[in-house]
Amino acid sequence: MATATHLVTPEDAQATAPLESVVVRFAGDSGDGMQLTGGQFTLSTALAGNDLATFPDFPAEIRAPQGTTFGVSAFQINFGSSAIETAGDAPDVLVAMNPAALKTNVEALKPGGLIIADEGEFGARNLAKAGYDANPLEDDSLARWQLVHFNISQLTLEAVKPFGLGNKEALRCKNMWTLGLALWMFDRERGPIEDWLKTKFAKMPVLAEANIAALAAGHAYGETAEIGGQLHQQHIDAAPAEPGLYRTVTGAESLSLGLVAGTQLAGLPMFFGGYPITPASAILHHLSRLKEYGVTTFQAEDEIAAIGSAIGASFAGSLGVTSSSGPGIALKTEAMGLAIMTELPLVIINSQRGGPSTGLPTKTEQSDLYQAVYGRNGDAPMPVIAARSPADAFDCAIEAVRIATQYMTPVMLLTDGYIANAAEPWKVPDMGGYEPFPVHFHDQAPAEGESVNPYARDEKRARVWIKPGTPSLMHRIGGIEKNVGTGHIDYDPANHQAMTEMRANKVLGVADSVAPQEVCLGEEGGKLAVVGWGSTYGPIHQAVRRMRKRGLDVSHIHIRHIWPLPKNLGGLLRSYERIIVPEMNTGQLKTVLRDQFLVDAKPLNKISGQPFKIAEIEAAIEEALS
Repeated sequence: MATATHLVTPEDAQATAPLESVVVRFAGDSGDGMQLTGGQFTLSTALAGNDLATFPDFPAEIRAPQGTTFGVSAFQINFGSSAIETAGDAPDVLVAMNPAALKTNVEALKPGGLIIADEGEFGARNLAKAGYDANPLEDDSLARWQLVHFNISQLTLEAVKPFGLGNKEALRCKNMWTLGLALWMFDRERGPIEDWLKTKFAKMPVLAEANIAALAAGHAYGETAEIGGQLHQQHIDAAPAEPGLYRTVTGAESLSLGLVAGTQLAGLPMFFGGYPITPASAILHHLSRLKEYGVTTFQAEDEIAAIGSAIGASFAGSLGVTSSSGPGIALKTEAMGLAIMTELPLVIINSQRGGPSTGLPTKTEQSDLYQAVYGRNGDAPMPVIAARSPADAFDCAIEAVRIATQYMTPVMLLTDGYIANAAEPWKVPDMGGYEPFPVHFHDQAPAEGESVNPYARDEKRARVWIKPGTPSLMHRIGGIEKNVGTGHIDYDPANHQAMTEMRANKVLGVADSVAPQEVCLGEEGGKLAVVGWGSTYGPIHQAVRRMRKRGLDVSHIHIRHIWPLPKNLGGLLRSYERIIVPEMNTGQLKTVLRDQFLVDAKPLNKISGQPFKIAEIEAAIEEALS
C-alpha cells in the first residue's frame, strides 16, 4: 500500500470547503494491478488533502483463471472535502477493465453513475467467461448508468510502443494508463506517481519510463478527447483538518507502529513470532523493517511454534507478540492457556476473516469475538480490545501493551480484514502526550530462609516478572496449577479455586484502569442506542449522524474494551429504551451484552464478507423507532 504525508497548515485547517465526496471503484482481473492502481490513487488523494477511506477487495485464489468473475479484484476509495468515515455505499464511478469486472460490480453502482470500460477486453471469449450472451457495451442493458468506453488496451500499446516491450509486458502498463485518466478526472498531480515509478523500477528504467508514458497518455486522453458530458474534470477541495503532519496508513501499518510505540513506552524490547496467514501477514512484513527499535521478528514453521516462541520471549524479559487470523488463533489456543496460567505478558493480534475453517480468506468478518472472550479450555479469561479503524489500531496496540505488561496477562487485540487492508489519513501523534508505563522486573532476593515466589502479587494482582538468570531468583513456572502462596505445584481443590478466582479477578480489575464508556454521538439516554465494536464504527457513525439530522432520537456507542467491559456500560445501556447491535457475525457482542447486563439488545447481522453499508444501518434505525 502506498503511503503519503501531507502537512496541514493552520490556514488549511481553518478553510471552509463545500461538503463534497466521490466514490470510485477500480475493478479488473487479478493480474490487472487494481490494488496498485487504487493504492497510487490513494497516494495522490492524500497529497491533495482530501479525507478518504479505502476498501481493497480481492479474491482468495493466488491466480484465478483470467477473465472469470471469481478472479475479479477491486479497490474502492471514498474521498472528499468533508469527514469520510467509510469507503462509501455505492460508487459514483466504476472503472471496469473487462466484462467480468463489469458483471460483478455494476449492480453496486449508483443509478446514473459513470461506467468507464476497456472495450478492447470485451471480445467474444471474455464475454463468454463472464456469462454475457451479448456485449453490454452495445445493447441497452446499461441504460441506468452513464457509459463511456474506449480501447484502453490499444491506447496503452500505442503509448509504450517506443520502449520496445513485448505485447504482454506492454499491456501490464494499462493500469497506469487508467490511473492517468483518473488523475485527470479529479485534478490530481502526476509527479508523485512518476517519482514512485522511478523508485519501484530503479533497476529497470525502461519499465519505469514505459509506465510513466502510459500514465501521461491516460492523463492526456482525458484532456484532449471529446468524449462528451459524461467524462469531465472535477476538483474536490481539501478537507478541513487540525494542523499537523498527516500520512495515509493501513490498519496493519498503524498496528505495527503502535506495538513499537507501546514497547518503547514500557521500556522493553519486542519479539514478534508469526506465521503467514491472510490477512495478518502484513504485520510481520511491517515489523521486520523496524529492527532499529528493538524489534526481533521470527517467521515460525507453524502457528503453534509462533506463539510458543513469543511466550518464551516474554519469559526471558521481552514483550512477546504473535499474530494470526481465526484458523491460526484456533491452533494457538492451547498455548494461550499456558500464557494465562504462567501469567506472562503477551499480545495476540487476531485479524478476523470469514469463517469457519478456511472460510473466506480475503473477506472481512467479526465472528471471532466468542473465540477471543471464551475460546480456551478451563476458566481462562484474558482482556480483549477491538480497534475501530486503521488509524485507531495505533492507540489500541499501545493499550494492549500497557494492559499486558501492567497486569502480567496475555491480551487479544481484534482487527479484521477490512481494517488490516483499508487505508485512511492518520495524524502522526506527538508521543510526548503519551504517559510511559515502564516495566519493573523483580530483582530482590528473598529473605534468608524464604524461597522465591514467582506468584507474589502487587495491588493489581499482577505477579512479579523475574528475568531468568537474575541472581538468587531462580524459579519455575508452567502450565500445572501453582500454590497461591509459594508458587510450587499444588493440586489441592481449594487452592485451584483460589488461583482460578485470582486470575479472573485480576483480568476484571483491568476495568479499573479503563476510561468510562462514552457516547460517540448523541446523548446519554434516549429512545435508541446503536452499539457497535470494531470496523462497524464508520457506517454506524454516518448512519446515526444522518438520522439525527432528520430529528430522530438515536445515539451511537462504540466499545473498544470488549473484556472486561467498561464499568459504567451497563447503566449507560439501561438508559435507552431500545438497543440494536450491528455486527458482521450472528450476534456475538449482542449475546455478551445480554448476559452481562440483562438488556434487551437486538441484533443486526451481516455475514457476507462485505462491510455494512450506511443505508443498511439507517433502515434498521428507522425500523427500531417506527
